[in-house]
Amino acid sequence: MLRKTSIIITLGPATDSPERLGELIDAGVNVFRLNMSHAQHDWCRTVVADIRRIAEEKKEHAAILFDLQGPSIRTGDLDAPYQLTAGDKFEIRKQSAEASIPFSTTVNYEGMMDDVAQGATLVVDNGTMLMEIEEKHDDRLICNVLTSGKIGNRRHINLPGTRLNLPALTEKDHRDLKVAVECESDFIAGSFVRDAAHVNELRSEMEKLGGRANIISKVEDQEAIKNIDDIIVASDVIMIARGDLGIEVHVEELPIIQRQIVNRCHVLGTRVIVATHMLESMITNPTPTRAEVTDVSTAVYEEADAIMLSGETSVGEYPIRCVETLDRIAKRMEREGSIGNGKLAVLETDKQKVIQSALSLADSIPNAEIVVFTRRGLMAAQCAMLRPTTTIHAFAPEAMVCRQLALARGIEPNMIPFNDDPLITINNAVEYMRKDGVVKEGTPLIVVSDTLRKSKMVDSILLIYA
Repeated sequence: MLRKTSIIITLGPATDSPERLGELIDAGVNVFRLNMSHAQHDWCRTVVADIRRIAEEKKEHAAILFDLQGPSIRTGDLDAPYQLTAGDKFEIRKQSAEASIPFSTTVNYEGMMDDVAQGATLVVDNGTMLMEIEEKHDDRLICNVLTSGKIGNRRHINLPGTRLNLPALTEKDHRDLKVAVECESDFIAGSFVRDAAHVNELRSEMEKLGGRANIISKVEDQEAIKNIDDIIVASDVIMIARGDLGIEVHVEELPIIQRQIVNRCHVLGTRVIVATHMLESMITNPTPTRAEVTDVSTAVYEEADAIMLSGETSVGEYPIRCVETLDRIAKRMEREGSIGNGKLAVLETDKQKVIQSALSLADSIPNAEIVVFTRRGLMAAQCAMLRPTTTIHAFAPEAMVCRQLALARGIEPNMIPFNDDPLITINNAVEYMRKDGVVKEGTPLIVVSDTLRKSKMVDSILLIYA
C-alpha cells in the first residue's frame, strides 16, 4: 500500500551517516530537513551530496529542506549554567552592558528592551522556565524568576503577546540562504514568519541568488495567526510549528488553531505540514505514548500533506523506529478514511475545475488511476489539494519538480523526458508504470494535463487503458 502522507525528518548526529540515510529512505522518508540553527555549511554540502547520491541509487525522489533559523531571540554564553530558583533575580542585558547582578546574561536582539513592557512574561528554553519583567532599563531588563530551573548557553526566549520588531531575515539567514541555493535545496523554510511581506522577502532574496525552491512558512506566533490567510496565499507550503506556537498561545487553543490552519490551507490551496513533538518520547524510548499515536493519527485524519520529526531523528536513540512508526500509523489511518477536507477547496479557475472533473471521473470508474503530466508541478499539486481516494501518479521531466512533489499528499512522483509528441510521452509513461508494476494491463487511467498539445497549452482529460 502506498502511503499518502509524506514524512519529513530532521537530520543530526543520529542520522547523518550514509548508512543511516539509506535506511531512512528505505523506511519511507520523503523529505530531509537541515536545521540551520545548528547545521554547519560544510556539513550541509556533504550530507546533501550523500542524500542525492543514495536516493538516485535507490531510484527515489528524496527532497531537501533547509530550515532557516530566523530572528530567534536567544540568551548569550555563560561560563557555567545557572541554577535558578523561584524568587531569584535574572538580568538580560545588551552586549555592551556590564552585569549588575550575579545572575546575568546578554541577548542577541538589541531591540528587545524597546519592544517589551514591564510586567510581561518571558518563556525561556521552550517553556522550561518562566520569568516576569520587573524592571525595564535602556540597556537591560531585571526579571523575577517564577519557576525554578537551569539555564545554559544560547537559550531561546519567547514573549507571548508582545509584538517584536524583528527583521524577516537575519545576517545568518542570508549566509545560510546562499548555501541552500548552492545546494539546490528543494524547500526553504522561513522561521517566525509574521506576514506575507516576510514570505515575499524570503522568496525575492532566494530568486536573486538563482534559487527555485518552494517556500515554506513556519507559523510560530500570534501575529502569524492574525495574518494567516495572507501568509498561506504567499507561501508554497505552511508548517504548523507547534513548539514555539504552543508557547505563544494558550495551550488549550493549540489543537483548535492547528485544525483551523489545516482547513484554511485546504480552502486556499496550499500544502500543510504538522510538526513538533509528534513522537517526542521516542527520543529515548523504543515505543511512542498512546497520546502521541493519537496525535499523529489526528494529523493524518485531517489530511495534512506531511508530518515531521525533529529531535526524534536528529539526536534520538531510535530514528528508524520513529519513521517506521509514522509509516504504520499513517497507512492505518488512511485505510480508515479521512475528514474530507478536499471538499473545502475553492475552485476559482477553469484549470481547477478541469482537475475536479478528472478526479470525479476517476472516482466513478472502478480501479481507475490518475496520471498527471506536469512541467512545474503546479497541476499535480492542485490535484492533491482535492484529496482523491486514489494515488496520483505525477510525471515530470525534471528531478527538482519530482522532489518538490514528494511533499504533497497522495502523489507518487516519476521522472521521464517529455517528447515533442504528447502521445509518445503518454505511451512512455504507461510503459514505465506497467514495467514498474504500478498498474496492470487494462487498468483505466485518467490522464490530466496542460501539456498534451504540441503547439499550445490546453487543459485536457483523457481516458486510456494501460
